[in-house]
Amino acid sequence: MVDAQGKGGGAMEKAIFSGGCFWCMEPPFEKLDGVTEVVSGYTGGSGENPTYEDYAQKGHIEAIQVTYDPAKVSYQKLLDVFWRQIDPTDDAGQFCDRGPAYRTAIFYENEAQKQQAEQSKAELDASGRYKKSVATDILPASTFYKAEDYHQDYYQKNPSAYKAYRLTCGRDQFLKKTWLDESEKPTQEELKKRLTPMQCKVTQEDGTEPAFQNEYWNNHREGIYVDIVSGEPLFSSIDKYDSGTGWPSFTKPLEPGNIVKKEDKSLFMNRTEVRSKEADSHLGHVFENGPKPAGLRYCINSAALRFIPKEDLEKEGYGQYKKLFEK
Repeated sequence: MVDAQGKGGGAMEKAIFSGGCFWCMEPPFEKLDGVTEVVSGYTGGSGENPTYEDYAQKGHIEAIQVTYDPAKVSYQKLLDVFWRQIDPTDDAGQFCDRGPAYRTAIFYENEAQKQQAEQSKAELDASGRYKKSVATDILPASTFYKAEDYHQDYYQKNPSAYKAYRLTCGRDQFLKKTWLDESEKPTQEELKKRLTPMQCKVTQEDGTEPAFQNEYWNNHREGIYVDIVSGEPLFSSIDKYDSGTGWPSFTKPLEPGNIVKKEDKSLFMNRTEVRSKEADSHLGHVFENGPKPAGLRYCINSAALRFIPKEDLEKEGYGQYKKLFEK
C-alpha cells in the first residue's frame, strides 16, 4: 500500500499489528523515527463498516495500522517493537481483555513482510523466553477500518484514564518482567544521566555509601524498596529493623528470586555480596549476625534503592504488595 513519498523519494509503507487493546499499541510506534502515522481500527473480519459496538460480532479484532518510511525504520524494527508490547503466548486475549477480539496477530501486506514476520516469530519461539509456544497469528492483510475518533491517540487525550487502565490490566507488569534483559538495560552514559554520583558509585562500581548519611537508614514508613535501576522489588519495611550500623538492614528479601549472592573477598575479608538479579546492581552484603530465627542481616545501601510508600503501590505498578500492609 502506498501513502506518500518517503525520505529517499520511495513509497511509504504500511504495517498492521493486533496486540489487544489498540490504546496500548499506539504509543510505542508513534515514538519511532520514520513512523508518520499510527491509526487504531478494526480488521480481520468479514462484516463491513464495523463500529466499537459491533466489531467483535463482525469477526474483527482491534488493531493498529502503522505508516512508515522504510528508508528510516525497517519492518524488522517494527516487529521487534510489536513483540515487546504483548504476551504472544496468549491465544484467548491480552491481559485483562479477553476474547477473540483481543487476540494478537500480524497482518502482512506482501510476501516480504510475511517472510520476515514468520522468521521473527520462529526466532522468538526458539529463544526460550516463554514457557509456552508463541500463538500470534500471521495473516494476510484485509480491509482496515479506522476506529472512532475518540479512540485515536487515547493515551494523549485521556492520560489519567489510560494510565489507570494499563496499571490495572497487568500489561506493564508482564512486559517489565519479560523484557528486562541486557538489551533493555540502560547504558553507562544513560545511567550517569539518571542516577546521582553516589547511586552510580554504589550500583555500578560496587561502592559503599557513608553510614548514617544516607536516605533510608532511619526510614520508618511502611512500603517496599525496589532496585533504583530496574524497579524490581527487593525488600519490605515489614522486614526492616534498626541494626545500629547506619545502613538499611533487613532480615530477609521481599522477593528472594530477585536477589543474587556472590562471594566477595575484597578488603581482605570473606563476605557475601548481594546484587539484584535483573539490573545486576550492587546492593550491599548479607551477614549471619541478624535477629533470630533466620539470623541474617541484609545490609543494603540506600543509594541502590527506591522506596515506594504503601499508599503509592497501586499507582506505581506494585499493587500486588498492598495486601502486606492491610491490617
